Amino acid sequence: MLKALYEKFVLPRLCDKCCGTKPINYQRNKVVPLAKGVVLEVGVGSGLNIPFYNKNNINKIIGLDPSEELNVLAKKVADDNGIQIDFLINGAEDIALPDNSVDTILITYTLCTISDLNRSMSEMKRVLKSDGKFIFCEHGIAPDKHIINWQRRINPIWGIFFGGCNINRNIPKIISDGGFNITNINQMYLPSTPKIVGYNYWGEANI
Repeated sequence: MLKALYEKFVLPRLCDKCCGTKPINYQRNKVVPLAKGVVLEVGVGSGLNIPFYNKNNINKIIGLDPSEELNVLAKKVADDNGIQIDFLINGAEDIALPDNSVDTILITYTLCTISDLNRSMSEMKRVLKSDGKFIFCEHGIAPDKHIINWQRRINPIWGIFFGGCNINRNIPKIISDGGFNITNINQMYLPSTPKIVGYNYWGEANI
């Protein structure tokens, strides 16, 4: 009962707040404007990426997320920014789109929470056109051993309070194992952010 109430009323606002910090929004601005054509945003969440889209390069945006509560917030952001988004309330494990139907997959701060990574990556690869782009910005495992040790200690507790978020996933490996070829990747600790959750990977991949 308490868990259900927390996930319905507290968690969506908490995620929106934690994922909308200045350093994270600075990262969003590096990748979101790169999206072109028909865009599938996996993990649209509360719509934090929406203000950063370059409308001139977009034909259509499809926002995928399993949370109805976050979807309500995202719709308001879309309306406020004058952007039309087709929302799909579902997880990435089963994407209700045809094969080879999107030009860009945009995924930010989402690979940390997906439970079935193999199936989800397979689905993303299926719907992406052969000449399409997979654009990502994620937090994950740090390069420093003492930070990794702390990530491993804290991760089980962190996931309980933050909707299954994992702070120590190997983002490049997940993308490569999912059948994507990383063409560009950058990584660093975000400023003004705890190092256990602040190591970022961002870039592009194709199939």
